[in-house]
Amino acid sequence: MGRWTAFALVAVVAVVLCPPAGAQLQGDILGSHEFSTGGESPITVLGSAGCLFCHASHSGVPGTPLWGHALSIQTYQTYSSTSMKNTTGQPLLGDASSLCLSCHDGTVAVGQMVPSGEVSMSGSMFSKDVFGTDLRTSHPFSMAKPLQDSANLVQDLAQAGTTADPLQLVKLVDGSVECSSCHDPHNQIGDPLAPYFLVRDASSGQLCLACHEGSERTVAGKVNPVADWGVGIHAVSANGVTGSAALGGYSTVAQFACSSCHAQHGAHGISGLLRAYTGAPPDTDPASEACMTCHNGSTNLETPIADVYAYFAKPNAHPLPTPTTAHDGGEAAVLDNNRHAGCADCHNPHSAKQVLVFGAAPAIRDSQGRVVGVSETDGTTVVSPALNQYENCLRCHGTSQGKQVLLSYGYLPTRAASAADPLNVISQFEPAASSSHPVMHDANSPWPQPSLLPFMLDLDGAASSTRSLDPAAGTRILCTDCHNSEDNREFGGTGVSGPHGSAYSHILERRYEFSQVAEASGPGSLIQNLFIGPDLNASSTAGGPYALCGKCHSLANIVTDASFAGTGGHFLHISEQGFSCSVCHSAHGMGAPASGISGERMVNFDLRVVAPNGVTPVSYDHATNTCTLVCHGTPHNADGSVG
Repeated sequence: MGRWTAFALVAVVAVVLCPPAGAQLQGDILGSHEFSTGGESPITVLGSAGCLFCHASHSGVPGTPLWGHALSIQTYQTYSSTSMKNTTGQPLLGDASSLCLSCHDGTVAVGQMVPSGEVSMSGSMFSKDVFGTDLRTSHPFSMAKPLQDSANLVQDLAQAGTTADPLQLVKLVDGSVECSSCHDPHNQIGDPLAPYFLVRDASSGQLCLACHEGSERTVAGKVNPVADWGVGIHAVSANGVTGSAALGGYSTVAQFACSSCHAQHGAHGISGLLRAYTGAPPDTDPASEACMTCHNGSTNLETPIADVYAYFAKPNAHPLPTPTTAHDGGEAAVLDNNRHAGCADCHNPHSAKQVLVFGAAPAIRDSQGRVVGVSETDGTTVVSPALNQYENCLRCHGTSQGKQVLLSYGYLPTRAASAADPLNVISQFEPAASSSHPVMHDANSPWPQPSLLPFMLDLDGAASSTRSLDPAAGTRILCTDCHNSEDNREFGGTGVSGPHGSAYSHILERRYEFSQVAEASGPGSLIQNLFIGPDLNASSTAGGPYALCGKCHSLANIVTDASFAGTGGHFLHISEQGFSCSVCHSAHGMGAPASGISGERMVNFDLRVVAPNGVTPVSYDHATNTCTLVCHGTPHNADGSVG
């Protein structure tokens, strides 16, 4: 009886307690496993069946708990994933899971008995209860023994063979997970609100947490991705779930817990057992589809939450992955898989918390708790969990291969000083850069910044109450200070925060225009889009062409040449001639040194707009505020004269 200790004793007791023919069971015990006429099963037999459809008093299948139903001899496709340390195998014929599959794989008639042969039945099983032979969409079972320890498993599971269920109703069967680890075939209402023959109340993820660790744990250098589950929004949200979600009998997100996103059987996403969402855009990856169940402003929640997915339809947005570029739990931190901005790449759904307070830069937001990142020191070292927001962004925007320049994001300058990979922002932001915005390091410019505002401006143009710009404090800024939705909540809007999508190019929070020349005419020719006497409004709703710069810098100060003292340069170029900041300044920082471009104040000319002056490379002398180039058909000389 070694391998049947967890199953056979229950079965024998059930046979002994089965009532005689014609007697009624007291209460809902067998439920849909009762095939007698008048029972709850969709399949019935004339008369009383009692326990005899599963068990035989004599002549049962040898080596089983008096099993009376013909066993299936099918070969199954079983669950696997790149992040799972344990491997699944074929359930042994006559073992606990094999008994369940003798009906639930749908290949053997429910009335096929041993030794009496097939019994005539009426009705058919519910389709959701017929798994077929493809079990890749069901929770893994019949695993190779002994179980291997993993960071997301409770310690005693592999080491002692016991679960964390305080009632010890969730058990390993002969050292492995089997159907009867979670299901009691003799009691349909072990969980009255989820009448699926569960061994115990499964609300708030209690069934799952019997095996899966919800707190800090590291095994073989791997950090538990489910850590902080207990304080994550999906574990604590009291938001009610409506019937339209078709999730089951619980009431709130916290009660549904794991089952809000995961299906133990019949999952949509094979890796991760994710639920399907029929309203997803075509060809969206399964992980992002699962998030859409609630994060699309739908009626699945009693209090609908922000429609994040509407932002992916904006003119500029992170493209959702397709099934061929989908997020995978075992993928590398550096994402060489291009077009791969799925929800799970930036948010860990097990640990994410609601953002109630927008903290100081560069710390990662609560909504991205325990997400993976990459260190800025070399662009390859894994930081898990990421501590700074930019570390998560560097998964794609650092050393990753396969990055693309897409026209849909708008115009992209070509800088005079640029690294081999102009889309790798690490060299642009690193402390060794000649000058850069203080994203990956504290502000370190030796020059005064007369245009810098005391505080960032909210979307309505008022000073932010929380985001100081005092360089004496080494103030950092976030990637999302510039790349954000145009109505984000952090800066006074009512919309979604973060770089999901924006009305402005490059997923920018506010309007920012790039000066451009006709491609046929080439660099140095006339600029086509001039903004003479530009609006200096820094709000997003009525902002001028440089509203994004005006979030942190006084545009009035710049135009009056407080930052370009004694030359009248800014007023001449911006107000009188209508050139954009982008002609002369890089937005991130200096990517690499170049002949004649030292990089003070992020001066780094756009070579798609300006051209060399004769044979002289494009250059800039900060000491004299002079440059050598041709712009808008006008030569600029090293001595400050203009042709």
